[in-house]
Amino acid sequence: MDKEISSEDLMARIANGDNDAFEILVNRHQTSVLNLVYRFIGDRTEAKDLSQEVFIQVWQAAKSYKPKARFTTWLYRITANLCFNELKSSRRKKWFSFQQSGEHSRNTLEETLSDGAPSAEDLLLEKERSRQISDALQSLPDNQRMALVLKRYDDLSYAEIAQVIGCSVSAVESLLVRAKRTLQEKLKNF
Repeated sequence: MDKEISSEDLMARIANGDNDAFEILVNRHQTSVLNLVYRFIGDRTEAKDLSQEVFIQVWQAAKSYKPKARFTTWLYRITANLCFNELKSSRRKKWFSFQQSGEHSRNTLEETLSDGAPSAEDLLLEKERSRQISDALQSLPDNQRMALVLKRYDDLSYAEIAQVIGCSVSAVESLLVRAKRTLQEKLKNF
């Protein structure tokens, strides 16, 4: 039954003080918010804290919420703003891991031992490759990195990314092209 209620309807109920509706909304969206924050910030503890802050802001904004776009777009906008603010306030860049759980197994080197297990050398090469990719991604400007995360992991459209980041669709296209070009340049020798 909880799945039948739209997030927009839940927000209307939350505006009226419905704690159960808030719990349903949090349970529905907490994993995607936590994943987005973690992929951008790169620290699990901070990601949990910022994710909680996202939902505190959702609760506080419930009375003024107007469903002008998809709920997730609005939610990701809050999330992105908190991530950007965290980076600005801390004045430090966090380790950014672009590798999604399970991706290592899909992207391992093709050469393996006859029993199917990668050799020690292959594991070291894979670890170095992952480090190089993470370093290259960490070096991207915040807007490029956020656009890349939203496109790569959340499969948002350019229009949705533009709403989340607060720019035009053509700016999103440009951000993604520049991010790809930068990554290709930094990883060309690898």
